[in-house]
Amino acid sequence: MPELASVTSLASSALKQEELFPIREVSRLTGVNPVTLRAWERRYGLIQPTRTDSGHRLYSQADIDAVRSILAWIERGVAVSKVGSILAKSTSSRSVAAPAYDEVSTDDWSQWQDQVRNALQNFDEPRLERLYGQIFSCYPLPVVFQDIFMPVWQELLLRQDEVGQRGQWLMLDGFLRGRCRQRLQVRRGETCDRVLVVALPSHCRELELLAGALLLHNQDIDITVMGPGVPIGDLALICERMRPQALIVFSNQPPGAEFPQQLVRLALGLECPVALAGDSADLAEESLAGSAIACLGNEGRLMQRRLKQFLAGHLDT
Repeated sequence: MPELASVTSLASSALKQEELFPIREVSRLTGVNPVTLRAWERRYGLIQPTRTDSGHRLYSQADIDAVRSILAWIERGVAVSKVGSILAKSTSSRSVAAPAYDEVSTDDWSQWQDQVRNALQNFDEPRLERLYGQIFSCYPLPVVFQDIFMPVWQELLLRQDEVGQRGQWLMLDGFLRGRCRQRLQVRRGETCDRVLVVALPSHCRELELLAGALLLHNQDIDITVMGPGVPIGDLALICERMRPQALIVFSNQPPGAEFPQQLVRLALGLECPVALAGDSADLAEESLAGSAIACLGNEGRLMQRRLKQFLAGHLDT
């Protein structure tokens, strides 16, 4: 098949030279006007494009991804002046986990994303299904979700006011939620360690919770997902009845001043240990230092490794 041949070649070779984009193209791709892009650069140092000899800005794919990350944090209610420190912590955390495919350029992932976008623009679910299978045949699960599909999902989420974007987002959101549930069910009941993963109200969307649970999953752990939207006051009763080996609270929201204390109080009333995963885990790590709460991070390989250590009692909290 011509399509299969073309997408297979994407995974086997990286582009020799990184493509750079002018500011008007970055504005078109992200929905952020050029004046704002320049302000983020000059005032906050959030992005650092290269310059031509004549002084024109050129942006890499990494710069475009950074713009989308900035938008995502602003959408969650974070002031733009505070986004820089959050992005720095997130980047530092992801660098801890060794990349699974160092030899593969992010340009390859960008090309896969373009094919996913094309399928969504045409509302072509059979093609989306084929792409999903082909991408999984080339990359491990963390790359498939964190580096290819979820950035497209986040991009569409932030642009839902534009004509056609919400329909595309709904299609991708429903598609990925279904695939996450399928994969979480594969080994249910076959393992000895049962872990409950929950999200408190307004701390993430359902797909973010399912994808996070999927990244935590491995053959030795039975992941049960509840939520999103479980009241923190209900968790003691839920854990008493379900008796999980551990409770993982998943959150992609910047932690408020009360959130660490809420988790500490929760842990005091449970017989099972408690861990925090998602973007909040990196942001709240300092405030939870010395408590009984373990921070698993937000990067797939790192979260899975830390969860194994946590269940074995070898992860410092």
